[in-house]
Amino acid sequence: MAVAPQRSVIISWPNETPDQIVEDAKEAIRKAKGVITHEYNIIKGFAAQAPASALEFVSTMSDVYKCEIEEDGVVTTQDKDE
Repeated sequence: MAVAPQRSVIISWPNETPDQIVEDAKEAIRKAKGVITHEYNIIKGFAAQAPASALEFVSTMSDVYKCEIEEDGVVTTQDKDE
């Protein structure tokens, strides 16, 4: 059986989001064979590697507290050609 490709993402919520919503999202990622790679303290969120199907599910978990899902990667402030 083929394994679904994993995406590296950062998932975050508004600060007023109940902690249980974030915990439920982490559990959904794990159940889909994804991995939580980092948990943040400054923002309400975490980084993960997960299949697209799990990310779609997480994005629909709450109508009130919508999460933002961004691709995780290297960010630079300098043009590499300089």
